[in-house]
Amino acid sequence: MSSAAGSSITVPNLLEGEKDTVLSVLGGIYEHSSWVAEAFYESKIANCGADNATTATGSSGNLENVRHLFDAMSAIVDDASQEQKMELLRAHPDLAAKVEKLKTLTKESQEEQGRADLDTLTDEERTKFLTLNESYRTKFGFPFILAVRNASKHTVLAAVEGRIGNSAEVEFAAALAQVHKIAWMRLLTAIDTPDPTGFLTCHVLDTANGCPAANMRVQLHRLSPPETAGLVAEFVTNDDGRLPGGPGLKGKDFQVGVYEWTFFVGDYFARKGTYISGTPFLDEVPIRFGIDDPTEHYHVPLLVSPWGFSTYRGS
Repeated sequence: MSSAAGSSITVPNLLEGEKDTVLSVLGGIYEHSSWVAEAFYESKIANCGADNATTATGSSGNLENVRHLFDAMSAIVDDASQEQKMELLRAHPDLAAKVEKLKTLTKESQEEQGRADLDTLTDEERTKFLTLNESYRTKFGFPFILAVRNASKHTVLAAVEGRIGNSAEVEFAAALAQVHKIAWMRLLTAIDTPDPTGFLTCHVLDTANGCPAANMRVQLHRLSPPETAGLVAEFVTNDDGRLPGGPGLKGKDFQVGVYEWTFFVGDYFARKGTYISGTPFLDEVPIRFGIDDPTEHYHVPLLVSPWGFSTYRGS
């Protein structure tokens, strides 16, 4: 499984590649800052000597997957001088400039920017964003940066409006965090993860009766990426309120994307004999969530009664 469409190289193959290959893949991960990829190559590959691939991916396990690769690259940025970090922030394109050009962009470019709904800004929203953005740049000395790939226009507007009140120190850190987030998503696109080690589980607890919710029907849908969207599987919880047979997603099926659990709690409480209203207050409980890292365990617990529920990312 690839972490994203268009991936073409695994971490082990990358580390075995020539310098030109490494820089070609990693040079654009941090915007117009190929020095990050250069430093990564020199510190993690070239300096390992002739046995570079074995050393880099050997028993220490420090560069075995895309998460390790990101950690190594982001550490280079974090350890850089304040001046280098500022240059990195200033190298990012101005979102306001993209907004200004939207009406004159080609259809293909408009679709690219449409991921953040920037092509649907009303005149009032556009004016507000441009004004806030100009104030932001004047105050902080670098463009407003936001990882917009999975953001809506409302997210963009809320973020710039909220962050403009930050102190210079706080906003510098916030902007750099967004740069790292953008780099992470670019790595997911650039690097293949053929055998993800992450997995997805869930656990349902009946808080009305103080017990695991056994025999509850549960569906898992993948909502994005669109080419693999649809029903993934349907389950019935076991006596412990968990999925029978282990994780709901693992191996090649464990893809970065947006998912939704649907818990059929009305049917469960009817079978249990627990009182529910004629028109159930809770019939089906959908929980939409994102998987962002192919190496991690994502656990989604549900604590539920006929009248309320709660969830969180567990472990």
